[in-house]
Amino acid sequence: MSSVQSSVQRPALPSSVLAALFVPLWSTGFVTARLVAPHAEPLTFLGLRFVAAGALLGLYALWSGASWPQSSRAWLDALVAGFLIHGLYLGGVFWAVSHGLPSGISALIAGLQPLLTGLLSKPLLGEEVSGRRALGIVIGAVGAGLTLVPKLGAGGDGGIPLLPLAVCTLGMVAITLGTIWQKRRGRGADLATNTAVQYAGAMVPIVIGGLLTESGHFDWASAAAWTGLIWSVFGMSIGAILLLMVLIKRGAVAQVAALLYLVPGVSALMAWGMFSEALTPLQIAGLAIAALGVAVANKG
Repeated sequence: MSSVQSSVQRPALPSSVLAALFVPLWSTGFVTARLVAPHAEPLTFLGLRFVAAGALLGLYALWSGASWPQSSRAWLDALVAGFLIHGLYLGGVFWAVSHGLPSGISALIAGLQPLLTGLLSKPLLGEEVSGRRALGIVIGAVGAGLTLVPKLGAGGDGGIPLLPLAVCTLGMVAITLGTIWQKRRGRGADLATNTAVQYAGAMVPIVIGGLLTESGHFDWASAAAWTGLIWSVFGMSIGAILLLMVLIKRGAVAQVAALLYLVPGVSALMAWGMFSEALTPLQIAGLAIAALGVAVANKG
């Protein structure tokens, strides 16, 4: 048994600690996207990120002797999870924002994921969503919505572009189905090898979308582009994603998804610190309400 797999089966840290690490790591994705936007096309950037993260995890798995998927079905399960969670979700959101969807609208759509997860967890996984957890999900949605209100007018008066809106919505549905798929099909998988294979699956929509819509631009001389890429590989595609996989393995998917309600508020705090973006009392209140909702949901 590999050391990575053993750490998943006999965790040294409680889920509450892992969740406290996951939320700020995941939240950096939005500020990183802003940092690199002037220096790289979104799908090109994601492609480089996935290749680097997948290669590093694969090399680690080979070095540590971790077990790779033992059947064609196990390989397919990991590829499908990666296609949905990384490829369609991240690729869809990045593409939509780069093609005119206001970031506030994209964040609002992404914030619907816990609600959709709560609705689907019973029919697809047989997981009961208690009344207390449902209340927490609703409270979290209210809090997340409040943190996004100041951003909803950021798109100007040109209206919301329909195709980017549809692509972003597809991405939200994809990560919902991907987390449910991972919970159902990835229970016995080794953490490092399974995630490495996921990034191979993620490259399918990224490569197709990149070839159809981008020129492959990445400013190799830009310190901001390199900083964003290195952080995205280690902080997001390895750190945050491995934490997400562990949390999915341990808990109910609706409970894990509720953590994402904290992301808009934490991202707003980071943008205030890094880019001097305005941070309103409404956003601070929204973050507090979202935190209350997550606390209620996790006690459900």
